[in-house]
Amino acid sequence: MVGAFYGEINRGGFNELARYCHDDFRFYHQVDTPHFGVAGFVASETKNFDAFSNWRMSLQDMIATDDKVAAYMIFEGDHTGDWKGIAPTGRRLRFSLLMWLTIQDDKIVEKRAHFDQADIKAQLTR
Repeated sequence: MVGAFYGEINRGGFNELARYCHDDFRFYHQVDTPHFGVAGFVASETKNFDAFSNWRMSLQDMIATDDKVAAYMIFEGDHTGDWKGIAPTGRRLRFSLLMWLTIQDDKIVEKRAHFDQADIKAQLTR
């Protein structure tokens, strides 16, 4: 299920994500910043994806236990749009992410993203 969820994201199938997500779905892109529902997640993430062309989030590895799944991913994309006030540079961005997901009723109820935002900024502004 988690692999299929990220497959839809890579295909741009944001309208299909609800079938993988619990009605009480919450997304945290930082520790204390929740976005509620699939619509909140999509609104948050498409702002980021729109700043990069030819982007891809490759699922490298997953570990699951009980109701938790850890997904290690690599994001790559060309910086062709404004990202958090940084004008397009054309640079290729590559960074790793760790997603921590909680499963409830066979659906993703919580998704937490962990990544080094300082590394992203450094790659785009060096």
